[in-house]
Amino acid sequence: MAQPAGTGRQGQLAPIRIAMIEGLSGPMANTGEAVFRNLVWAAERVNARGGVPLPGGARALQIERFDSKGQTEEALSALRSAIDAHIGIVMQGNSSAVAAGLIEAIQRHNERDPARRVVFLNYAAVDPVLTNERCNFWHFRFDAHADMRMAALMDVLKDDREVRSVYLLGQDYSFGQAVLREARRQLAIQRPDVRIVGDELHPLGRIKDFLPYITKIRASGADAVITGNWGNDLTLLVKAAREAGYTGKFYTFYGNALGAPAAMGDAGIGRVIAVADWFPNVPTAESRAFYEAFRQRFPRPQDDYVHMRMQLMMEALAQAIERAGAGLPPGQVPDALAIARQLERADVTLAGQRLTMRAADHQAQQSLVVAVMERQGTPGVPFDVEGSGYGFRVIRQLPPQAAEQPHTCQMSRP
Repeated sequence: MAQPAGTGRQGQLAPIRIAMIEGLSGPMANTGEAVFRNLVWAAERVNARGGVPLPGGARALQIERFDSKGQTEEALSALRSAIDAHIGIVMQGNSSAVAAGLIEAIQRHNERDPARRVVFLNYAAVDPVLTNERCNFWHFRFDAHADMRMAALMDVLKDDREVRSVYLLGQDYSFGQAVLREARRQLAIQRPDVRIVGDELHPLGRIKDFLPYITKIRASGADAVITGNWGNDLTLLVKAAREAGYTGKFYTFYGNALGAPAAMGDAGIGRVIAVADWFPNVPTAESRAFYEAFRQRFPRPQDDYVHMRMQLMMEALAQAIERAGAGLPPGQVPDALAIARQLERADVTLAGQRLTMRAADHQAQQSLVVAVMERQGTPGVPFDVEGSGYGFRVIRQLPPQAAEQPHTCQMSRP
């Protein structure tokens, strides 16, 4: 969608508007607000250096909020509102089910109304099918998908001889199902000696008390829990584990944020393991400076939630817009098709972290890091999480070539 040229206030060129469609109310609202802070900070960084250079003058990036309430139908309604507002760039991530709905709707819209096409940047919806059998030209994923994350966790678990039995627990929707499916597959390959003593899905965002689940986990004798839970479904799970005195480990996708470390407390030291594209305690000067800059911008402990991939995503978008705009008449902004073609070539670096886009399936390639929860101040843990006094010590770093996985995408291109 070519955005109107126009001018903003005091003769400035109109900004390039980006629709963030996310759950900003409901049980997972804290995750939506945390994402919004990341995207705002990323846009501010681009704008601080003058915006995106284009013929006729640079353009600022502007994030606009659309509340999906965490529901697919609400997200589709928000998408229609964004399109009606002449916004051609959409971002979303906190739900693979919502992402799948948006991908289908954007495909239909772009076929029906090519003059107002939309491109979709996904920062957190990690169901592997989205860049495999359901891959789509208009969709770009900037997070490692669930199979990639699980492989990184398994790279640690395969050497963890304290774990002889595991309990698989996940949210009952496409992502949670994919996590448990891949856990079973990779355990059979990496640790066939480990017994699966529980395998259970629960409703997404509806469980208020996880004590009955922890009771079953304790009764099973599991040495560890493997879970992709996020948001309150993770925080309440680890809180129940602490209160019930469960002493096993947690191998998690998201155990490093949004209240989970504080909920576990000392019980999580050495026992909560998480995987991410980056952690604040990655031991480089560039990483430290990056994290300290974020904390200066958002100093409240409850706002301590920063993801490198979201920052790299915004850098990739700015790069793609600039490249797509080369040769356009002054004052014109590139449309979604031109931006998408340049996103396929994305190659950006920030704070020592590099991200490239694999054009064949639109799956970003980047390093993955596994870390374990420790008390702040212990070696390798200069930073804590959310003022909790607990941080994550890096125990494994996988370069992009080690984190990469094959794909089955057969993409149809416009």
